[in-house]
Amino acid sequence: MLLTGTHERSLDEKQRLALPKRFRELIGGEGQTLFLTPGTDGSLALYAGPAFARMAERLAAQSPTALDVRAFGRLLYAQSQSVELDGQGRFRVPPELAQHAELGRECVLIGVGDHVELWDKGRWDAYLAQLQPRYDQLAESALSGVAPVQTSVAPAGSVTEDQVVRPGQPR
Repeated sequence: MLLTGTHERSLDEKQRLALPKRFRELIGGEGQTLFLTPGTDGSLALYAGPAFARMAERLAAQSPTALDVRAFGRLLYAQSQSVELDGQGRFRVPPELAQHAELGRECVLIGVGDHVELWDKGRWDAYLAQLQPRYDQLAESALSGVAPVQTSVAPAGSVTEDQVVRPGQPR
């Protein structure tokens, strides 16, 4: 079963977030170990153990000599944390991951197939406002094998691909 849907939630004073019942039924219940990782576009990603293992297998199947593969692996595993659901279906968002996603009190959980993404509500609303008008174009591109459309803007102060210095490349 695929994880789908959008649910608004509030972080409590202990940085806990309640996972919607439908997500709990699909991803795991009380005491289930989940993995919370940095996501893309300023989100966090929440995986059940088997889905996280599948992603790890896909990463391991890539060339370990590729710069992007090594860098992504390091960043992913160094920042990923296991979290458990309590009896009320809540999990605690570690402070460093909350900071990474710039989470405020109001959050949005969205189902994205094999995992759940966690967004700051304001950031999610801005993302939707930017991309929803292009839904048909994005669908055509994603489903037809056409070169992808650029869907995100690099945050201020971030490093772009053309700024990365590779070994043997003049600075």
